[in-house]
Amino acid sequence: MKLFKNTFLLCLLMFVTGFAIAQVNRTTLATGFAAPDFSLPGIDGKTYSLQSFKAAKVLVIVFICNHCPTSQAYEDRLVKLTNDYADRGVKVVAINPNNPASLRLDELGYSDVGDSFEDMKFRAKDRHFNFPYLYDGETEVTSSKYGPVATPHIFIFDKDRKLRYNGRIDDMENPAKTPRSLDARNAIDALLVGKEVLVPVTKTFGCSIKWAEKQDWIQKAAITWAKEPVTLDTVDATGIVNLVKNKTDKLRLINLWATWCGPCVAEFADLVTVMHLYRDRGLEFVSISADDPSRKDKALSFLKSKQASGPNYLYTGDDKYKMIEAVDPKWDGALPYTMLIDPDGKVVYRHQGAIDMEELKKVIFDDVNMGRIYK
Repeated sequence: MKLFKNTFLLCLLMFVTGFAIAQVNRTTLATGFAAPDFSLPGIDGKTYSLQSFKAAKVLVIVFICNHCPTSQAYEDRLVKLTNDYADRGVKVVAINPNNPASLRLDELGYSDVGDSFEDMKFRAKDRHFNFPYLYDGETEVTSSKYGPVATPHIFIFDKDRKLRYNGRIDDMENPAKTPRSLDARNAIDALLVGKEVLVPVTKTFGCSIKWAEKQDWIQKAAITWAKEPVTLDTVDATGIVNLVKNKTDKLRLINLWATWCGPCVAEFADLVTVMHLYRDRGLEFVSISADDPSRKDKALSFLKSKQASGPNYLYTGDDKYKMIEAVDPKWDGALPYTMLIDPDGKVVYRHQGAIDMEELKKVIFDDVNMGRIYK
């Protein structure tokens, strides 16, 4: 199963099977308390526990995730911290506490991957993680014991595995700017020379933990999306030319499809999901049906079933070859056909046939109009 579908399908599965988890009261581990043990899978295929890091003079446990812009902003700094202290007996381990089914699609719009275990492998490889990356999203038992409030949230333990610092990594979210207070490094430096940590607790800023009990988002989202109107307007070749010019401030995703086209129908729901992922950040999904105008009612019925509430058009010209030329002279004419167009009209992605949704998501996320908040 493609990575793109993992989070969304898991959400649906848990919703339709009546999966329910009671609200849990959680508190952040207090200074001086012992590190709770754990047994968690790492993306490298190993299972880790506190014993895995028994030789460390200082153990750093940081709760991060893939989707959160603030967590993303600290990825390179965590890699550097790991490198800087590797030969001084400091071990860094990251834990993803998020239940993938508790993520809203608009939250996933700030990433090219979700928070599933498979997504973690992709992110670690892409960002060159040099520390173990562990998954706790299935049970959240470990995360509940430590009590992180946001991602990232760092916990630093001495050689006896007593908590000596927890909170932020530093006081500057934007990695392009210089922090005023290197809180985590200050704590590590103090512990390495046997001193007390002067500031043992700080507040931490980032995305809230996606605990399993937040899974009702899928029900709320489905209700909201179902209320959005779905329309189907008509368009001729000249109208298509104007759509492709994209004289807007949005990144425009155009899909040519038809109800009689099997691959078109099969992938359309994923395209609507992409719309829900990124529309709040400026992506516009435009569909153009190549159905015969006499089948307009059937096309509209299909669009409604997929909750395609973006701009939808039905080509009404009597010459399909004019439609092809209007869309893209490089298009051979086979359906489906998909293009991603910058606000200046530049085509940054074109594909004839069924789409690799992971590839499309990455193209969208890497576009200058989208992407990470902090580069």
